[in-house]
Amino acid sequence: MIELSEQAQAALRFQSYTSLPPIEGVSYQPLNRHRSLEGDFMELYRLSGGLLEGSSELELRQISVSWASPGRINAFHLHPKRTQDEFWTVLEGRMLVWLIDLRRGSPTEGVKRPFLLASDSPGLLYIPSGVAHGYRAGSAGATLLYAMNAQFDPKDPNEGRLPWDHFGAELWEDDRG
Repeated sequence: MIELSEQAQAALRFQSYTSLPPIEGVSYQPLNRHRSLEGDFMELYRLSGGLLEGSSELELRQISVSWASPGRINAFHLHPKRTQDEFWTVLEGRMLVWLIDLRRGSPTEGVKRPFLLASDSPGLLYIPSGVAHGYRAGSAGATLLYAMNAQFDPKDPNEGRLPWDHFGAELWEDDRG
């Protein structure tokens, strides 16, 4: 064992590599980005009979895009009035995404889980209704494409908001380790 100064020993922490707890119903599926000299190609959504393949009950009703400025925190929101399940993918840049299960009686009620969505490692993040979600864009900003099984209604918006720090400001702190 290496002996360290008392000050260093008191400040020393070790990284944990254990798996984080899942949130019931949340899934992440890596996407294949096919690269060539001529450019790249990636399938995002496959539909059969109006339903998203791989999901027997999710009928896509709207696809939207959001551009986030560098470092922007957009949190937390959920859709309490009507069902609104979402699939997220980042097309440009990176986002730290936090999900918190707020569904009463869910086996994972209260579980918090971060995800890193990045254009250089694309994937689809499925967020079911009742799971609060928010993000912080990376240093270059980010472009988020998301599909949902509900349509935005400006006369009766289904956008419930919680303060960005409702679950603790430390969720959004930089890891400077």
